[in-house]
Amino acid sequence: MNRIEKDPLQKRIEITNWLLLAALAAGSLFLRSSRFSLGILLGGVISIINFHWLYRNLLKVFTEYLNRAHSAMMVRYYLRLAVTAILLFIIISRDIVDVIGLVIGLSVVVLNIVLATLISLSRKNHVEEVR
Repeated sequence: MNRIEKDPLQKRIEITNWLLLAALAAGSLFLRSSRFSLGILLGGVISIINFHWLYRNLLKVFTEYLNRAHSAMMVRYYLRLAVTAILLFIIISRDIVDVIGLVIGLSVVVLNIVLATLISLSRKNHVEEVR
């Protein structure tokens, strides 16, 4: 399979995901319990892996299965959802981490995308460039 060059924004988001997760986890070590920090760490790793898995699925579906992209994507979506649900069920039911920390960790990718969007929009000088 030919390696497709990633979009610079995609690369930046992926790198910033890990940096944001590290900052949140490190900051929580000083402010909260280790259980809370572990929740942030596990939630962030699940979120980042899920985001990367989605990227790879989209890339594969739209390069190899274009004629049946909808069904191929839905199968991958439900598989990813099931794996995530099972992991979260195990983590929550065994009371491994603080649930609030887990939710914060699961929000890492969303926070990063919002942050990247705001930074990108703030760098635009004219209204025409925003469109």
